[in-house]
Amino acid sequence: MTTALVYSDRFGAFHYGADHPMRPARLRLTFDLMSELGLTNLPDAVIIEARQAVEGELLLFHTPEYLRVLREANTGVIPVKGPEHGIGYGDNPAFKGVFEWSCYSTGASIQAAELVASGGADIAFNIAGGLHHAMPGRASGFCYLNDAVVAIRHLVDMGHRVAYVDIDAHHGDGVEYAFYDTNKVLTISLHESGQWLFPGTGLVTDIGIKEGKGFSVNLPFPPGAGDGLFARGFEEIVPAFIGAFRPDVLVTQLGVDTFSTDPITHLNLTTNGFERMVRAFKGFGVPWAALGGGGYDLGNVARAWTLAWAEMNGAAPPETIPEDFILKNGAIFKSDKLRDEPLKPLPDADVRIVEKDIAFLIREVLPMVLGQ
Repeated sequence: MTTALVYSDRFGAFHYGADHPMRPARLRLTFDLMSELGLTNLPDAVIIEARQAVEGELLLFHTPEYLRVLREANTGVIPVKGPEHGIGYGDNPAFKGVFEWSCYSTGASIQAAELVASGGADIAFNIAGGLHHAMPGRASGFCYLNDAVVAIRHLVDMGHRVAYVDIDAHHGDGVEYAFYDTNKVLTISLHESGQWLFPGTGLVTDIGIKEGKGFSVNLPFPPGAGDGLFARGFEEIVPAFIGAFRPDVLVTQLGVDTFSTDPITHLNLTTNGFERMVRAFKGFGVPWAALGGGGYDLGNVARAWTLAWAEMNGAAPPETIPEDFILKNGAIFKSDKLRDEPLKPLPDADVRIVEKDIAFLIREVLPMVLGQ
């Protein structure tokens, strides 16, 4: 098996603002931890220098007017029409380099998709990708360009059937929106229920329309859902739908804002549940383009995506992060352990809520995919 990590030191060179939870520096920290643990010079793995997406690629999803305004925001000054497109305040500030940063994220996801679709790699990982909330003409939820949609549309234009699986705490609304009426792309999102968390969407009954009916799959979880429940939902739903759809390419969003110490979400996962899902993705044996996603505890991001890269390569990293690395990075890491200890499961009442939704998806939605 060959793997590719699509990466650039430029990923970590951008800054949303001092008080913003999204910190691209987490990407450089992740790569540094991979390097520290000897995971960037593995025999069957390559590091690919990321490139920026070009206008024609961005137009696969985004409107010309929106791209013009986003390009204007690259100076760090809010464009006149910025607020009309969600740019300039709150979640989506106009920071210096915002267009450049977004083009790097998107270009790297296109590279990952092309690598696995062409046979250049079995697995490709873009840790800067997975910015799944951006809409055709609007920034949303820290996301300015929807790299996942652009990469998937590129794959569809190449004639591939694509399955997209999103395990971020937030519903993958932008990706679902892009493919809600087509049966050429299967989208699956496991997330904290929109009753408690942005973007407020992703009901289990949101299953697509027209030719896409049955090809949008949502499994929401109550606050506090942890490794056992989340991974159980994954294992009962994702393999069944992937098996029914039979994709040519698998694209995943590996957000780790599902973890118990994430500052802006309410789930209770650890590296244990996360690794179970990563192993499952690899086990499908489908060309796999993996994207990053959310995660606002920097230590969680670095540890989890380092573990994901190790799993993709069949490598066994050390259990302890070297002391010098911990000291160099201040208070980012809460301990020197690469993996977390397991946490307690949810009460039975919350489990039954999820079981009901799983039963609905298997009974009502899966037959639509099987019937194609």
